[in-house]
Amino acid sequence: MPFDKFFRPKNVAIIGASHSEGKIGYIILKSFMDGFKGDIYPINPNTEPILGKRVYPNVLDIPDKVDLAVISIPAKGVPEALADCVEKGVEVVIIISGGFSEIGNKHLEEECRKIISGTKTRVIGPNCLGIYDSSSSVDTIFLPKERCGRPGKGDISFVSQSGAVGSTMLDWLAEQGTGIGKFISYGNAMDITETDLIEYLGEDRDTRVIAVYLEGIKDSGKRFIEVCRRVSRKKPIIVLKAGKSEKGKKAVSSHTGSLAGSGNIYSGAFKQAGLIEAETWEELFDFARTFSSQPLPRGKRLLIVTDGGGFGVLATDEAERAGLELPEPSKELKKRLKDILPDYTVKNNPIDLTGDADAERYRLTLEETVKSKEFDAFLIITLFQVPTLGEDVVDCITAMKKHNRPIVVCSTGGEFSERMNKRLMANGVAVLPSPERAVKALSALHRYWKYLTS
Repeated sequence: MPFDKFFRPKNVAIIGASHSEGKIGYIILKSFMDGFKGDIYPINPNTEPILGKRVYPNVLDIPDKVDLAVISIPAKGVPEALADCVEKGVEVVIIISGGFSEIGNKHLEEECRKIISGTKTRVIGPNCLGIYDSSSSVDTIFLPKERCGRPGKGDISFVSQSGAVGSTMLDWLAEQGTGIGKFISYGNAMDITETDLIEYLGEDRDTRVIAVYLEGIKDSGKRFIEVCRRVSRKKPIIVLKAGKSEKGKKAVSSHTGSLAGSGNIYSGAFKQAGLIEAETWEELFDFARTFSSQPLPRGKRLLIVTDGGGFGVLATDEAERAGLELPEPSKELKKRLKDILPDYTVKNNPIDLTGDADAERYRLTLEETVKSKEFDAFLIITLFQVPTLGEDVVDCITAMKKHNRPIVVCSTGGEFSERMNKRLMANGVAVLPSPERAVKALSALHRYWKYLTS
């Protein structure tokens, strides 16, 4: 598949590789040199070596066949560089350079489109960050690693029309220790569109979850829906649509040159195609991590277990808004809970283990409730400020994974809480900082299960 060369090329030519530290062309070259295992060909009219690498004046001067070319030069020089790539037989090109339709320079973008028309060359961009692949170490992100982290390996792939949104997500995921498969910032999409990328990721072995930040659909709406409907039957697609307000539509047009339609029309199309719509940037992040780490429920029966009554009430309110059921434990289950829990604990739904809960109390409660088969999903609230709650609760919750039920932990706090949360996440448990966000993530799992079984 030609798209594979974007992510797993044998070599790369960097057109605009710079001798000046801090310049975009220098950062891209250094990023490739830090991890990419293939051959790297810097291109610059000044052929003095860069970082010890031989520099070629033109892509046509490279003696070998070139798999991937990255163009990072002023916009006016892009058409000539792209034409050279076509002549060289380069099949995939990423144009990082801005200065095209996003600022009204549609003529220059159209010139580039005509250059590749009828050829085998495919283009991501212009006006984009390009690609980061955690497995192959293809990295065209021109933001220094000390300012924008690169996540380790994982199974979430992220497609973003905006480089700023995408880079912030990368940095946040890296900080949280959440891995990704692929990241693609596609910018103006003069050739390859969001639909093409979703279709490719649908077949990608490294991708389990597809997350998309979208400002406008560059492809035809009909093809977008058809592709997403087909892919969403195999993998969840989570989408955040920006530019749904009137002012937002104008901002979208000036950002990437996209036309943004009615928010309601988009939401209807997403639902029809089986997409999970996130309403906020945080939800995009929350849903992606939850889908990556949790199985789907087999119904909408949610159990809330908490050591703080107030958080249990907030979770209850959100569950009702989301249309999830909170069934009371059966008489038989309540009897078993009474046998193992202190009298002053609350044995309804939520189950309140109260402020002196310890890991053993969580373990016994979770074992009995999961064994009852009365619940499809579990929200476990662990307020680690409780002095009796030891670190071994992490092992108790992690052990629940063997039952193949979705579990989301709600936990928030300072240094100790964050340390426990990172341990849980490292063990494949989804952790979110508020009851509302945790319930919304579980609701998204349920909506997707309902779509697949409808």
